[in-house]
Amino acid sequence: MNELIRLILTEALEDEFKSRALYNLVIQKFGEIKPFINIVKAENRHIQALLPLFKKYHIPVPEDNWETQLVAEDTELEACQQGVLAETENIEMYNRLLKSCKDYPDVTIVLKNLQRASLENHLPAFKRCVNRLNNRANNVDEY
Repeated sequence: MNELIRLILTEALEDEFKSRALYNLVIQKFGEIKPFINIVKAENRHIQALLPLFKKYHIPVPEDNWETQLVAEDTELEACQQGVLAETENIEMYNRLLKSCKDYPDVTIVLKNLQRASLENHLPAFKRCVNRLNNRANNVDEY
């Protein structure tokens, strides 16, 4: 087993586990609200995209115990802001990891696809959520 690939894939999977756990906690706290219900499904797909690489490179899959380590924010707005932060950090992580796996085109393809989903779909959805909830709060304050 290549140690570099083990580190790269483990970090990516842990981050996807963490995001899924966070979004599940938000759903448990606030109900099936958008964009969390859609993005948590995408996080499941991200995890499923990484798992075959663990098998191919004979890397043990880490245990997912993130839900015991995280807490959902107090408000939906804070949860959406937390989503923006999580997706921004995820994109930055993939930027860093992609620099290290150039000799592994299969890993590169999967990581680029996951990064693109975060950049083009998840981050904008959480930003829209923040804007929508800020606008709602501002309209209430005007009365």
